[in-house]
Amino acid sequence: MNTYYYNQLTDSEIQELIKRPKMDFASIFELVQPIIDEVETNGDNALRTYTKQFDGVELSTVTFDPNSVNVALDPKVKAAIDQAFSNIEAFHKAQLKEELQIETMPGVTCKKVMRPIESVGIYVPGGTAILPSTAMMLSIPAIIAGCSNIVLASPPNKDGVIAPEIVYIAQKAGVSQILMAGGAQAVAAMAFGTESVTKVDKILGPGNQYVTAAKMILQNSEAQISMDMPAGPSEVLVIADGAANPAYVAADLLSQAEHGADSQVVLVATQDFEMDSLKKELDAQLEELPRKEVTEKALENSFSIIVDSVNAGIHFSNIYAPEHLIVNVKESESYQNQITNAGSVFFGQFTPESVGDYASGTNHTLPTYGYARMYSGVNLASFQKSVTMQTLTREGIRTIGPTVEVLAELEGLQAHKNAVSIRLKDLE
Repeated sequence: MNTYYYNQLTDSEIQELIKRPKMDFASIFELVQPIIDEVETNGDNALRTYTKQFDGVELSTVTFDPNSVNVALDPKVKAAIDQAFSNIEAFHKAQLKEELQIETMPGVTCKKVMRPIESVGIYVPGGTAILPSTAMMLSIPAIIAGCSNIVLASPPNKDGVIAPEIVYIAQKAGVSQILMAGGAQAVAAMAFGTESVTKVDKILGPGNQYVTAAKMILQNSEAQISMDMPAGPSEVLVIADGAANPAYVAADLLSQAEHGADSQVVLVATQDFEMDSLKKELDAQLEELPRKEVTEKALENSFSIIVDSVNAGIHFSNIYAPEHLIVNVKESESYQNQITNAGSVFFGQFTPESVGDYASGTNHTLPTYGYARMYSGVNLASFQKSVTMQTLTREGIRTIGPTVEVLAELEGLQAHKNAVSIRLKDLE
């Protein structure tokens, strides 16, 4: 990791630092578009073909009802899932909002009510590892929001089955259908619908660059779907001062670096932080990691910055807009109001990012690649849309009517004016 001194950097140098490893979406779109077209045209047959090609699995069936499967889990695994499920459920249930209603002027009542997106697709990556945490992060808020159809897509393992942990979570969360496919082909199947796959209106969930590209293409297609957010590789920014334990900081940096070679981790440290101790801890902990090679490559994409104060560190963090922000400093929560751009924040020395990934209750599907400047992480509202409503009494149309008449005439929309005028005339 290269080290920089913040007060010595120019604005242009800072802008270069906050750039993430480049993703060449133009070439990825060229690869993904034919897959999308094939799935739109040939449905289930295309899914079978691509699953055999990319995953080496021949599917006898494309989808199944999770409730049709008997699941047996290790008791420790089941207990861990149940605890995490409960915490995630509690945090997202707390996000349910009461109906908003206000009388803007006498006789004019306006409301905003929340309604579920009826049909949603949730994408749970597979491949080298199973991700029950992602299945929970997406299915739990969907069922709390009231989504009536939930399609969970995940690639099958080499035996052609979905991990029992994923199926168990799908059962608990009321998932309607499991699609045994991954990649751009799964996204396209949910967007268009096939003989077996129910069409959805929104697709949520992390994935590789091909999954992200498919979501981006389909959002601007005749499929008429929306997506949660654009995304890039996983990342963390850690702010540490002299009170931070270098072993904890090293562990937090490595926990994100092991995601992939294109992940990025950033350390923002005050001058009293023990950098030499950190380097020793990084070397020692790295040696023990099964994914050492991948993690080392991620560290090559990463850097550290020395700042004069925690305030300066937060200033840089807001410019960087990290997916995960760890504030490991004295009185960490006192800086809460200064943080404007971050997917999820972890305060204090005993709050590793891992707890948010799995079980604290917050959602781990977060904006990366700097998108935390304008996107929120997945939450209950991601599975809802708001509908506004209004009701006018006789008094209401009398009081607001003349205002509408003037503005409609100003815009040259006579029929708009007439819709008010005809009512006012009847009330004379």
